[in-house]
Amino acid sequence: MNVAALSVAALAIAIVLSCVTSLNVGIVAIALAWIVGVYAGGMSVNAVMGGFPGQLFLTLAGVTLLFTLAQANGTLDRLAHHAVRLCRGNRGAVPIMFFLFAAALASIGPGNIATAAIMAPMAMATAGRMAIPGFLMAIMVGNGSNAGSLSPFAPTGIIVTGLMARLGMGGFEWQTYLYNLVAHALVAFSGYFLFGGWKLFAGGAGSAGGADALPDDAGTFERQHWITLAVIALLITSVIVLQVNVGMAAFAGAVLLVLLKCGDDREAVRKMPWNVIVMVCGVTVLIAVLEKAEGIDLIVSQIARFATPKLATAEVAFLTGLVSVYSSTSGVVLPAFLPMAPGLSAQIGGVAPFAIATSMNVGGHLVDVSPLSTIGALCIAAASASEDTRALFNKLLAWGLGMTIVGALVCWTLFAR
Repeated sequence: MNVAALSVAALAIAIVLSCVTSLNVGIVAIALAWIVGVYAGGMSVNAVMGGFPGQLFLTLAGVTLLFTLAQANGTLDRLAHHAVRLCRGNRGAVPIMFFLFAAALASIGPGNIATAAIMAPMAMATAGRMAIPGFLMAIMVGNGSNAGSLSPFAPTGIIVTGLMARLGMGGFEWQTYLYNLVAHALVAFSGYFLFGGWKLFAGGAGSAGGADALPDDAGTFERQHWITLAVIALLITSVIVLQVNVGMAAFAGAVLLVLLKCGDDREAVRKMPWNVIVMVCGVTVLIAVLEKAEGIDLIVSQIARFATPKLATAEVAFLTGLVSVYSSTSGVVLPAFLPMAPGLSAQIGGVAPFAIATSMNVGGHLVDVSPLSTIGALCIAAASASEDTRALFNKLLAWGLGMTIVGALVCWTLFAR
């Protein structure tokens, strides 16, 4: 077996292990990168280690630290509390509000996983209290969280932006974000009304108001919350207007919150999603070895044998969606597949690299309300006592698998030429 094929086999092993074990695939990827790169590819250890994405690591660490502080001090919970009260007991409007709020919250920095972790417990509790089907609430809050996942301020958006810039597709940050947002909004609202959401507008408020799902003191903004909101607003403004580095600015914002006694940095560091950061950075090291060993070229040539210009966007969306049902989208799927976009575009012909890359982004994310993914699992874990969790599991699993086909159709409609 040549080095290129061996490197592809290593990536396949990493993906399979991410699907069937709880072992952090980033750790596996680093070990495989060392074995394949040094002992099969003749690379130096320094060359293998040079694939570690230092800038990406610092950016992810800074952004997640700032928003972990905002979550830990209760600022994000209070924002959600006030958003629920805006619906004034209208059952049909509540899931829609959760979609909009989750999309907005994910877009400004926490990202899809953190947003779902914040929103799912309150959303599912509210669904139980207001007699809203848990499935409808799950697809709205889950897709809302994913709708904001590719924002230039969100962790996954930062990952995708960095990968695409390295591949010669820089400057598409906002287009990537908006395409993903539109796709998730289209799918979520279609599913919501198709599966009975329209009936909720004719009913009452359920057994209790949605705001009752929160503690009585959850909505009071205090000094630390106002300061946190001001720091987040300043971060977003400085990135958009002054083009400052979002990671470095986030570290500065986190320092300011700690100095003003608006958060505990030790607690925040403990709660940061280190497993995701290690996963992303570790897989990136293995992908760097694949590139040097020409493994990416080998994968591209095999996919290009079956792809056609008219169906390429649908095919890559289906493929990334299918893998993403069982594996991490941001940590495994996108770092592994996005580097193939330029090569696929060149070999297939007639399809822009951006169209292929965006199909991968959208297709990989649309399936993530599956209960096999973190977001779907959070919704099931937070379901009210009155909810049949086995039925909810089956519905979300059918939804997630169905999204492989829906995602392919959406990407073919949006990006095929």
